[in-house]
Amino acid sequence: MNYLDTVNWMFKQLPMYQNQGKTAFKKDLSNTILLAKHLKNPEQKFKSIHVAGTNGKGSTSHMIASVLQTAGYKVGLYTSPHLKDFRERIKINGNCVSKQFVIGFVKRNRTFLEQQHLSFFEMTVGMAFDYFAKQKVDIAVVEVGLGGRLDSTNIITPEVSVISNIGFDHTQFLGNTYEAIAKEKAGIIKPNVPVVIGETQDETQEVFKSITRVNHAAIYFADQCVKSAYTSDLKGDYQKHNIKTAVQALKLLNGSTFQISEANLQDGLQHVVKHTGLQGRWQVLQEAPKIICDTAHNKEGLTYIMRQLAKEIYNELHLVFGVVNDKDIHSILPLLPKEAIYYFCKPNVPRGLDAEILKSQFLSEGFQGQAYESVSQALSTAKTNASVNDLIYVGGSTFVVAEIV
Repeated sequence: MNYLDTVNWMFKQLPMYQNQGKTAFKKDLSNTILLAKHLKNPEQKFKSIHVAGTNGKGSTSHMIASVLQTAGYKVGLYTSPHLKDFRERIKINGNCVSKQFVIGFVKRNRTFLEQQHLSFFEMTVGMAFDYFAKQKVDIAVVEVGLGGRLDSTNIITPEVSVISNIGFDHTQFLGNTYEAIAKEKAGIIKPNVPVVIGETQDETQEVFKSITRVNHAAIYFADQCVKSAYTSDLKGDYQKHNIKTAVQALKLLNGSTFQISEANLQDGLQHVVKHTGLQGRWQVLQEAPKIICDTAHNKEGLTYIMRQLAKEIYNELHLVFGVVNDKDIHSILPLLPKEAIYYFCKPNVPRGLDAEILKSQFLSEGFQGQAYESVSQALSTAKTNASVNDLIYVGGSTFVVAEIV
């Protein structure tokens, strides 16, 4: 099989949460443990930082990786989902895993993958860990896919564990209270491994403290610990929380094994996009009319985005908007501006919510807009309708943004 054949096989042969949602989610680490054993436990052959959280874990992971690269280290980075190419999930110093490695990994292990009925995510985690071990990275930054306790990445014992924040997302798997979700995220906490919590939240603070006490793990709340005002090339007001979280994690890592100077810290934070290739975080695609996209998709993330949009200066606001079919629309409707023109669209994944259904839900609440057959058609129409002093925002789902960056 060539690369395209291999990736298509991975997408179609095995359940993939990105496309299918709940039916692809497995509440069990046994398959991942079996795969790791089959691969001779590559996760034990490199140091790591483990990053979980409802919002901001992707940005935080990329910031940490960028700073470590600036300090001269060979840095693995595992994130999800990808925007354009599967290989974006597995990088070393900003470079995607080679097509040949992806092909070779599947070819070498296909019989085992099929016999064990491994999920797409389980298989991808194994591939990433195998790649990082073979390439002898100095450290890997590993982003949790979903939750924490039962996430496939949770077979590593990291140098530092990070939990960016807690919000309502994937409640069908993680629980419908902040406390329940926090317990799932806190499943990445390991004995004697320091933990960074990005944001102090009244509902979750004691959950984290009690679990760290049991594990004899030191706990640090980044918003209380980091007083200096660091900045990043990742724009958006919400990044101030992620910056503090990344800085605190890096300060804990700095010591006998890793040397990270203040200059490395500042320079790495200013060159996250250059070093890691991160896209879709308050990304300005063009000016006149200004077009901004962001992958924020839940209540907490969209709250920050709407505050940011309110600070922009424009004549008229156009929103190209699409979601997945398990999204709680009613939780986000109060956040969105009614004094805007909406271009409803369905992201091109099986989980995408039909644009007409989305439109009907919005219009019943007093919004105005039309449904379009695709994200590209919605954006094209918005560009045609917008004047040079208008603003176009594209979002609602990672998968909407993936089609336009």
